[in-house]
Amino acid sequence: MQPNMQLKILIVLTSHNNLGDTNKPTGFYLPEVTHPEAVFAAAEFAVDYVSPQGGKAPMVGIDLEDELNKAFINNPKQIAKVENTLTPSQINPKNYSAIFYSGGHGTMWDFPENQELANITANIYENGGVVGAVCHGSAGLVNVKLGSGEYLVAGKKISCFTNEEEAAVGLTAVVPFLLESKLAKLGANIEKAANFQPKVVVCDMPLALSSAYRIVTGQNPASATGVGTEIVKLLQIPGV
Repeated sequence: MQPNMQLKILIVLTSHNNLGDTNKPTGFYLPEVTHPEAVFAAAEFAVDYVSPQGGKAPMVGIDLEDELNKAFINNPKQIAKVENTLTPSQINPKNYSAIFYSGGHGTMWDFPENQELANITANIYENGGVVGAVCHGSAGLVNVKLGSGEYLVAGKKISCFTNEEEAAVGLTAVVPFLLESKLAKLGANIEKAANFQPKVVVCDMPLALSSAYRIVTGQNPASATGVGTEIVKLLQIPGV
């Protein structure tokens, strides 16, 4: 990457708006976008938004007592971006230094089987970029395979919304699968904190030994700022 070239981060939002058979809405969880985005903006990184279907991404978690949510909602340019997300086919992975999967229960339905997004993620990672996810956003990592044929998460330290947290919100029987169990089955080493407490995991092998250092995941909404912070730290390391 050329010196002084603005780094660009691709934020992935869900297109899914129906919470199973509950007749309740779902979508991307706003604080899991606004909190990391504020960190990216402070570091002067550019951001694009993509979703499986493109266009308007459904939004939940609109708590306007949260100042970052309020600022985002009141910014017409930001709202225009999430209401006009790019489609995966419009994305050139070479243009991005990182990809970040935001959370929200909707991700459980449309992130895992989207092969275009999986390919984008693998390309960014294998080009030396950073892969990040928070909460249910880690569903976007489920079917990402590298050129070797191995799953991205295999043998990596990963955090996600836990089975215990899913039970605590009463949605164990609603979601199509349990994210923690699925990732563990694919070979991920799950690290977690107590329910709804912050937990951010950065694969911690030195860069010279393992590219696994470039995966950052968070357990829940309380972890969103921390994930953004760790992504920025990695992108500021020379050569990453």
